[in-house]
Amino acid sequence: MTDEDFMLLALKEARKAAASDEVPIGAILADPQSGRVIAKAHNKSEFGNDATAHAEILVIRKACRKLKTKRLWGLDLYVTLEPCTMCAAAVSFARIRRLVFGAADIKGGAVLNGVCFYEQPTCHHRPEIVSGICKEECGQLLKDFFKQKR
Repeated sequence: MTDEDFMLLALKEARKAAASDEVPIGAILADPQSGRVIAKAHNKSEFGNDATAHAEILVIRKACRKLKTKRLWGLDLYVTLEPCTMCAAAVSFARIRRLVFGAADIKGGAVLNGVCFYEQPTCHHRPEIVSGICKEECGQLLKDFFKQKR
């Protein structure tokens, strides 16, 4: 499977979030060697009354439980929006190999925008970063969601 194929699966998760009135962000953790999806998740902050229930955090937790490990060496994370600082740190702590995201987040992102978490000297692990995969579709989903809220 390609980066675009995995991002389309993350978009499917993001649409599930939107259908539940959650901010539409989806995430997929995949094994690039086998092409297998290890875990998938979408935002559940509103439904679960949990400010930390971002798609990235939930998919990391699922994968760690499934694989019975705290480190996700060799796995790739696909997420529809540039991660915030909390999620960027979680990616680093989990030792994820690659972070692939769709839309940039000028306001809340922490990878290529904002604090640029992986550039900080206190960051212990920097994943390979790929941005802009399906960015138009990822960005439009968010724009449409917030437009309905206004």
